[in-house]
Amino acid sequence: MGQKLKITGWVAAGAFAGALTTVSLQTVARGATAPLPLEELQQLAAVFGMVKSDYVEAVDEKKLITDAISGMVAGLDPHSQYFDKKAFKEFREGTSGRFVGVGIEISQEDGLVKVVSPIEGSPAFRAGLKPGDLITKIDDTAVKGLSLNDAVKRMRGEAGTKVLLTIFRKDESRTFPVTITREEIRTQSVRGKVIEPGYAWVRLSQFQERTVSDFVKKIEEIYKEEPNLKGLVLDLRNDPGGLLDAAVAVSAAFLPSNVTVVSTDGQLAESKQVYKATPADYQRRSGSDPLRGLPAALKTVPLVVLVNEGSASASEIVAGALQDHKRATLMGSQTFGKGSVQTVRPLGPDTGLKITTARYYTPSGISIQARGIVPNVLIDETAEGSPYAALRMREADLEKHLSSGQGPEVKDPEREKARDEARKRLEEEAKKPPQDRKVPEFGSEKDFPLVQALNQLKGQPVLASKTQVIVENKQEKEGSNKEN
Repeated sequence: MGQKLKITGWVAAGAFAGALTTVSLQTVARGATAPLPLEELQQLAAVFGMVKSDYVEAVDEKKLITDAISGMVAGLDPHSQYFDKKAFKEFREGTSGRFVGVGIEISQEDGLVKVVSPIEGSPAFRAGLKPGDLITKIDDTAVKGLSLNDAVKRMRGEAGTKVLLTIFRKDESRTFPVTITREEIRTQSVRGKVIEPGYAWVRLSQFQERTVSDFVKKIEEIYKEEPNLKGLVLDLRNDPGGLLDAAVAVSAAFLPSNVTVVSTDGQLAESKQVYKATPADYQRRSGSDPLRGLPAALKTVPLVVLVNEGSASASEIVAGALQDHKRATLMGSQTFGKGSVQTVRPLGPDTGLKITTARYYTPSGISIQARGIVPNVLIDETAEGSPYAALRMREADLEKHLSSGQGPEVKDPEREKARDEARKRLEEEAKKPPQDRKVPEFGSEKDFPLVQALNQLKGQPVLASKTQVIVENKQEKEGSNKEN
């Protein structure tokens, strides 16, 4: 990304079960700091000594120190984190789109791990796991009560080792065990196709190291199949984020050269940056522009961007940039609102600290943090509505979340009312047969938001949302704008 990203640590833009992405950078010297609070440090040392000498069992000194560091960092916000050796390795794996595991995209449902989709060709795919399967146990550990991140850690491991998953398949009302041998997985973050003559769909599920090259390749394939493209749908639904440079590059693919894509602001001088639609701001390595192979028509093709509550961080950067520059019509649901920058600073050869160092701002200067991006057209998940959207967690719901920085937040009572109504609908929905509760796969003929996006591109009537409530963190007038 040129000199702009050659700052301390690594910069990440992601919200997911576990860290997603980084950009490797160089460490610079810190400026002078305020005097350390000696009395509090003496208390910390005293507690350390008491635990070591008085606790009922002997404790490991190194573990006490790392636990103290972890607790200190975890108290800052939901995204700052201390990485031990194992966590640091997993963090690095996420940057490349490669990891050792079983090969499934997952979410949570009723406290269990739900298979969203097995990755094609993966061990889970070959074992016959299906979308909608629920994982109830990982080896001998019950999944109920585990965080999604903990479940992911238990399913990952060394290549060639085995993991026993207990599966509940709702459609067949049966539970069965599946033994899967772990292997290296290469995730595919870009999918796409020509849906019908003149119109195409491209989905980004994550922003990784290979996303930009895969995106360019997919666009080239689409234009080869359909040279006279009349409209394109860029699908960022459930995209949890990833590499900042990849987000800038994808935005630049559609925007005029050198316009602002996103800016950042924090305490350090290095955190005050403006990223533009120029190779200097998105190239990860020296060489030619990674977007050079894109057809010129991509800059002007009519564009709709689909987003939802699962669109976070890097995907919000893209959505905000394309919306602010009036390059695309945003459709779907209000996004997650993860608008903070995490810098990863190595503490040694195999440990590190991921710490929030700045907030992201759209080209018009609006903070993404705890707000998200509101689409131009609100669209429901199905023709019957989005009855459970109000129940979904957003950044503003997370404990100790960072504020937008543009005035105090005011909780919206309308959302709490909507949540109560959604809970009642969920209870009724649970009584229906499983086949009647499925949401169609993204990109399928029954994908309601995609159908509405195509209608928008064709100038046909669009069925706007019947159920959605916008989450507004209302601001004081004095803090409603930010200058970059």
